[in-house]
Amino acid sequence: MKKLEAFLDWGGIKRDIVCLTLSAFALLASILGLSPLPLDAAWVSILLCGVPIILEAVVGLVTAFDIKADVLVSIALAASVLIGEDFAAGEVAFIMQLGALLEDLTVARARAGIEKLVRLTPQTARVLRGTEEAVIPAEEVQVGDRLRVLPGETVPVDGVIRDGQTSINQAVMTGEPLPVDKTVGDLVSSGTVNQFGSFEMEATRVGEDRSIQRMIRLVQSADAGKAKIVRLADRWATWIVVIALAAAALTLLVTGQAIRSVTILVVFCPCALVLATPTAIMAAIGNATKHGFLVREGDALERLSWVSKVTFDKTGTPTYGTPQVVCVQSCLPDLSEDGLYAYAASAELRSEHPLGKAVAGSCLARTGRKPETPQQFQMLPGRGVRAAVNGREVLAGNGELLREQAAVLPQMLQEAAEEWSGRGCTVIYVALDQKPAGLLALSDTLRPEAAKAVMEIREAGVEPVLLTGDHENAARYIAGQLSIQEVQADCLPEDKLDYIGRCQEAGKQVCMVGDGINDAPALKKACTGIVMGGVGSDIAVDAADIALVSDDIRELPHLLQLSRHMMTVIKRNLAFSMALNCFAIVLAATGTLNPVIGALVHNAGSVFVIIHSAFLLRWRKGRT
Repeated sequence: MKKLEAFLDWGGIKRDIVCLTLSAFALLASILGLSPLPLDAAWVSILLCGVPIILEAVVGLVTAFDIKADVLVSIALAASVLIGEDFAAGEVAFIMQLGALLEDLTVARARAGIEKLVRLTPQTARVLRGTEEAVIPAEEVQVGDRLRVLPGETVPVDGVIRDGQTSINQAVMTGEPLPVDKTVGDLVSSGTVNQFGSFEMEATRVGEDRSIQRMIRLVQSADAGKAKIVRLADRWATWIVVIALAAAALTLLVTGQAIRSVTILVVFCPCALVLATPTAIMAAIGNATKHGFLVREGDALERLSWVSKVTFDKTGTPTYGTPQVVCVQSCLPDLSEDGLYAYAASAELRSEHPLGKAVAGSCLARTGRKPETPQQFQMLPGRGVRAAVNGREVLAGNGELLREQAAVLPQMLQEAAEEWSGRGCTVIYVALDQKPAGLLALSDTLRPEAAKAVMEIREAGVEPVLLTGDHENAARYIAGQLSIQEVQADCLPEDKLDYIGRCQEAGKQVCMVGDGINDAPALKKACTGIVMGGVGSDIAVDAADIALVSDDIRELPHLLQLSRHMMTVIKRNLAFSMALNCFAIVLAATGTLNPVIGALVHNAGSVFVIIHSAFLLRWRKGRT
């Protein structure tokens, strides 16, 4: 059985091309009567193209009693041979194999964009062992190994730069067209390309845990065979086999002409019906890939076409997910905003808090100079930091810290803090020598493309919803900027699950878009889960149906429209294939079609379905 399965698995594109080429010459020799053998030359086509079809049909019947199109094709081949129509049998086998080749080419083209990721996987790594450098297979790198990456090389594993500076092309992971400067302490991902300087790094994620391998696992799980509508087509194919056999038997009884019955079996093969769905799904997956999406399951696009709501997590989805300073306000007449910021950044330079890192990290861009190293530094848990900068004591933290350590906050500063807090910002107060000096407001900034994407989603007839664990003020402020009416704030993971469950009970299918670990249950529960693949956590990526590799949500409306158009194409394919079968069986029963012409008519329908589906590869709404 294993040998037989291996033979059947050999039916790839190369095998199809070889068999079709030999079969074409054999059929030509049959027409011209040039066969050097006692048998008709058409038997070459029967053996090369027909036997694999018959073997697959037999295996399906014996192992699972699975009645598919191959069963009817096998019966048609056998019947043609029995009545002496060797050329018709050879032509049926040839055209069936030609249809299979066209399908394989369509699917291969659809998946070509995804499979490029596999070729990006680095094969080797330069490992430093003492003073020696050894080149080893990338999969043998261990966590903690120190590696060297030269200019032009692909980063073999995920890790942290320990020595050197460089620029990294991260397009494969983030979609960014420009290289990103990296230095000591920065993270680098496998599959990205080192463009300029060499550097040394410490491996932190290796083997199957590498970033590029995560993406490849998404690629390998893209499978059109899971779509519910594919199973529906298979059920129809089973009934069509029964109807075709009954129609052939009835025609034989009424007319007494076996050739008409054989023609019915040939033209009624449900190949176009079976090809209608998977070719459309795979072409749509190829289209989605070109726009930055990795589709894990074929039925994900089918389910996406049903949704009436799209729920967004706030942080990392319509926003960047990293705090940025949006306001600096000084309340001392002799201290400028840049001067205040410089003191705060120097005080936060050694802080491990994300807000402190955000302040210190933006100092050069905002003030034109790097933060100075503090002479003294003390972390005050739950309050902030205390530091000595240029001989002055600097406090940076929340209101409680200043009330404990400094004078009463001025009314102007309190009013400014209330205003920025109402916009969803986090406020850091700053004091110099125990006197209130001003404040910094930090906020998670909105992606510039988010508002337009939400507007286009609404225009597509889908309601956007903000479903977030953030506080009400922050959620309402971001929702106002996006013109989102429905907001669910302060949500725990179970709250998000409950909301999606209530929508589904009300008959509304929901698409969840998120990025964090707390989004994973909602991504799994939703009708379709879409994860921000570049910034999303491992758990969120594993839970989602679709990954947005570039984190560019401006393509979300296209994905919604593509899923709906894909279902339209599938319905057209099914309607056409059913109509063609019904029309052809009437012509066959009346003797208008013989087996040879019937095979041409039938397989023309399969070719039409494949070509019609292939147009999905480049489809975009509004583009001809």
